[in-house]
Amino acid sequence: MSGCSAVRFGYNHAPDLVYWWFDGYVDFNDEQSERAREALDEWFHWHRRVELPVYASLLAKAREQVAGPVTAEQACQWFDEANHRFDAALERALPRVAEVARRLSPQQLAHLAHQYADINEELVDNYLQPEAEVRAKAQLKRVLEPIETLYGHMSSGQRERIAALAAPTPFDPARWIAERHRRQQDTLQTLARLSTEQANQQQAVEALRALVQRSRVSPKDDYRAYQQRLIRFNCGFAAEVHNLTTLAQRRAAAEQLKDWEDDARALATQAKP
Repeated sequence: MSGCSAVRFGYNHAPDLVYWWFDGYVDFNDEQSERAREALDEWFHWHRRVELPVYASLLAKAREQVAGPVTAEQACQWFDEANHRFDAALERALPRVAEVARRLSPQQLAHLAHQYADINEELVDNYLQPEAEVRAKAQLKRVLEPIETLYGHMSSGQRERIAALAAPTPFDPARWIAERHRRQQDTLQTLARLSTEQANQQQAVEALRALVQRSRVSPKDDYRAYQQRLIRFNCGFAAEVHNLTTLAQRRAAAEQLKDWEDDARALATQAKP
């Protein structure tokens, strides 16, 4: 691993890692395993060739912006850009995902439901601790981790300020977990319908695209309004956190972004024609 960053090492092994992650959820049979591996290899080949250069350009742009103050509007622009990149990745993946998804057996869907149940228990343990103080500390830790990954260590004063800024968040873990349950049931019902109705390829693609859209934007009016409040808060929070960092921390952030940019460019150059 000498001379190879964790990002490059992880990305180069991502097709296998993602395969095992999916397999853990649905327990592929031999034919599905072959299709899934082929689909992942194809998708990562496209992603390395097409998307990583875009990521590198975006990181270079972020590196320039991180030197100065940031507004909530700029932070929301980055949120929107992340959604655009997700859309591109999804559209590329959907046809191959549909090939596998429409052939899942009832036993595999039962396995998926069981995995969902296990995950839900973990989320309750990690997000809905009975003691308010424990829950608040866990939430602050989750908030600080990505901040310190980018900017480096925050001082005690900065941590206190970040805690104060994060305190009024509209994030409601109980509501979020309930929405995850809805998405999981929607997923199980959609996959079961594709199998029992023997959907063709195009029908499967359209059904999965609609499923993803319902997962990203809830069909429940109250939850959509909650999502928008949370997005607006997070944009403002991200800007305020950035603006309280020191010059040295912004330089550290620029260096971190440059490292990720270099990773993206190096990985893209390894793409096969």
